[in-house]
Amino acid sequence: MAARTRRRHRRAQPWWADLEYEELLDVRLCDLGLTLEGSPLQGRVDLLYEELERRGLRFRPHVWLSTGWFTPDGVTGFAAPFFLAHRRLARIEHQQMFEVEGGSHSWCMKLLRHEAGHAIDNAYRLHSRPTWRKVFGSFARRYDATYLPNPTSKRYVQNLDYWYSQSHPAEDWAECFAIWLQPGSRWRRRYEGWPALKKLEYVDDLMGRLPARQRVSCRRRPDSLPRLRMTLREYYQRKQEHYGADGPGDYDHLLERLFTADQGYRHRPTAASFLRRHRAELRGRVAALTGQYRYVVDQALREMIRGCKKQRLRLMRGERETRVGAAILLAVLTASYLGGRRKEFMR
Repeated sequence: MAARTRRRHRRAQPWWADLEYEELLDVRLCDLGLTLEGSPLQGRVDLLYEELERRGLRFRPHVWLSTGWFTPDGVTGFAAPFFLAHRRLARIEHQQMFEVEGGSHSWCMKLLRHEAGHAIDNAYRLHSRPTWRKVFGSFARRYDATYLPNPTSKRYVQNLDYWYSQSHPAEDWAECFAIWLQPGSRWRRRYEGWPALKKLEYVDDLMGRLPARQRVSCRRRPDSLPRLRMTLREYYQRKQEHYGADGPGDYDHLLERLFTADQGYRHRPTAASFLRRHRAELRGRVAALTGQYRYVVDQALREMIRGCKKQRLRLMRGERETRVGAAILLAVLTASYLGGRRKEFMR
């Protein structure tokens, strides 16, 4: 079946587009006037619909803008973050949190497929089937704010970062659906010999036997952008408090292994200035290594800088060796947040 031509929309810039940074932070989310239609996200949602059509699925989840990615229980659509609807807001998200969840095309499509998996589960009440529970586990299992994955496990597929399929049976299903839906994923070859392959084969079989009609058709839009009266500033304060609440504890002795307070090295650069100079590189490298959000990594890095200033530490090795050591130490401190668990933003 030929793919439909994706719609392209153009629209005038919103009234707040040229506001100064601090002024824009005081604009309420409901006053942004954003819609999915005409936004950079619209074309990717259209592409998701094309992928569903190619798979022979009639289901089309509705999508609305809110504070993040989520699919409410019983709703046959999902929310996407408002900052993906305008490039200026995506830049602010990066300035505040050091990353934009779904900011690249590939990352965004992975998230869209994942949320579509939740929505189609709601539409057909798939998790109520005994076969679903046998393959994925109990949907009723309590969600935790954190989870500790096993990176070596072959019982789970890998779509989103940090082995997200291991966080809950519902996420395991959504991740399998996303891999199955992705064009050219070659999931049979990629997961050959893995126990996870049986889950993908179950998804493949189940999607080929869906009833003609949905069991549920709920088009509610909880927490949609027009209803959110918090300002951008308040939104980021809440988000940063959530990810920055837990410190890594005492680490001064670790810093002393990498840097030195010996006055014989007083001609060398300070450790604090060195860490600030390589902050972006270290943050990106350790976020990729640990699977933690960049904001969490930056909180650990900020504490390292404070500790170095307090102890008046300086470099005692070459810069290349020190960069490697700093990355290792930062990874250790980052992993100490929540005992190595990944913290989810509870909306």
